[in-house]
Amino acid sequence: MTSSRHSPSLPSDDGLVAVRACWITAPGRAELRAETLAALSAGDVRVRTLHTGVSRGTESLVFRGEVPASETRRMRAPFQSGDFPAPVKYGYASVGVVEAGPDELHGRTVFCLYPHQTVYQVPAEAVLPLPPDVPAARAVLAALLETAINALWDAAPAIGDRIAVVGGGVLGLLVAWLAARLPGCAVQVIDTEPARADVVHALGAAFALPSAATPEADLVIHASGHAAGLATALRLAAFEATVLELSWYGTREVSVPLGEAFHARRLVLKSSQVGHVANAQRGRWSHRRRLALALSLLGDPLLDRLITHSAPFDELPCVLARLAGVGGAPDSATLCQRIDYPPYGSD
Repeated sequence: MTSSRHSPSLPSDDGLVAVRACWITAPGRAELRAETLAALSAGDVRVRTLHTGVSRGTESLVFRGEVPASETRRMRAPFQSGDFPAPVKYGYASVGVVEAGPDELHGRTVFCLYPHQTVYQVPAEAVLPLPPDVPAARAVLAALLETAINALWDAAPAIGDRIAVVGGGVLGLLVAWLAARLPGCAVQVIDTEPARADVVHALGAAFALPSAATPEADLVIHASGHAAGLATALRLAAFEATVLELSWYGTREVSVPLGEAFHARRLVLKSSQVGHVANAQRGRWSHRRRLALALSLLGDPLLDRLITHSAPFDELPCVLARLAGVGGAPDSATLCQRIDYPPYGSD
């Protein structure tokens, strides 16, 4: 993993802009590379990045080179460069300030599904301005909150449901936070880390270790990323309940316990993935409208508790290795990892 310093990202005399971007150069290895942006095209915006978020589940799989060959096209991020496994520029949670482009966006703080890069240019319709009550540092949660919204659309919980969320990472916690606001619903988050209990309670849900989880859930949402978590999810489901699978395992094979009471309880095991708007909403909701909804829900300062770690952009290659467990055990203490970018003229 390497990093290099460079002069400030200022426009040159010919209109070109020097930037830096994080590239995965081989499985388990990343580096910061210098790039040059061309002159801004009509209808595009130039965004100077303030923060990006690391989606540690998916980005760790990408970092380790665990994207299956069959999924290389479907797993492409909207503005990804390169191809899996490497070299590839990947990521989708960027917040920055528009420094050039249409007058109505100039100077606005915006969210974009862009990889980790100091400055970038995209079509104006690819960015969404942040609501006034959403600070830039919290807005890195938008992509994961959009996934959580889509998951609950897929799950279709009913008023008064007993809902179990297995896996207390950021995605599971955002699902629990949304579900806990449904009238009459009792939400329990199940995780192997007792230290997650405080944040779970703050979000309005109950907490339990797998061995102490309450069974007979009307709906179970699995987001742990581990086969053991999926087994727990199936065990907790009540008669004819749905188990919604949010975890993505990449190239890993997962043993699913479909014996025991799976058939007798007539359980439904259903997948959910953010690439498509949930079926019941698809005719009316676009991806942009769904993302705008996620941004509008980020006004609650309580959600700052999900952003447990931050690091400067120069450290991103090492951060990715730490989160992915390359060279050691995966970091279990970090929820959302935020990456902070240098101010204008100081990088």
